[in-house]
Amino acid sequence: MGLNGKTALITGGGTGIGAGIALAMAGAGARVAVSGRREGPLKETADQSPAENHIACRACDVADRSSAAALVEWATSELGSVDILVNSAGLNVPKRSMADLDPADWDKLIEVNATGAYNCIHAVLPQMRERHDGLIVNISSIAGVRASLLGGVAYSASKFAMSALGMCVGLEERDHGIRVTNVYPGEVETPILDNRPAPVSAEHRAKILQPEDVAALVVTIATLPPRAHVPEIVIKPTTQAFA
Repeated sequence: MGLNGKTALITGGGTGIGAGIALAMAGAGARVAVSGRREGPLKETADQSPAENHIACRACDVADRSSAAALVEWATSELGSVDILVNSAGLNVPKRSMADLDPADWDKLIEVNATGAYNCIHAVLPQMRERHDGLIVNISSIAGVRASLLGGVAYSASKFAMSALGMCVGLEERDHGIRVTNVYPGEVETPILDNRPAPVSAEHRAKILQPEDVAALVVTIATLPPRAHVPEIVIKPTTQAFA
């Protein structure tokens, strides 16, 4: 079916998974807008978009509720509507154990990874309800299904919160024609790896998932007919355990 005639707003669209999804959706025919905290990476993503399908971009801090609301208002003006919302904004910090975690970093991860997704969903739901149609994709993590020492205390807690948010909204809004999908990626080669407590080798980075792998999955979900719903799905490197 492709995504011709569809519109998509992707948060965290300047780098990593978000950028990969934005480019894949534009390539599939969607009209796309991306947001992130820094304009530079957003413009780099937009510069890679197909010539016939320019990607619009706007800086936004999704942790700020008024900024998230303004983002959805802007995207609606740019695209005409938001058919697909992808919550891909997320971060982690190097010091992740309970003993080492700075309380300020706990607040930051909860605000961006969990509250940021809430803010964007809250802002976009009214128009989706009015149309009786819409898809929301939350890029969570395997750490949002299995608490992970690798992800750490705050990251795991924030991704569990994001996962629960998506499942509850999906249950509440299904009769309004709105589908919510939680995607749980394993290790992905993105800038978030730069915040690992131990450096990640080039060899390891080459073996794990690439952003385009997750993007291909999200495009597949987005091209399903409205009668088909994927509530949650895990995608992981072949060599990574899921236990």
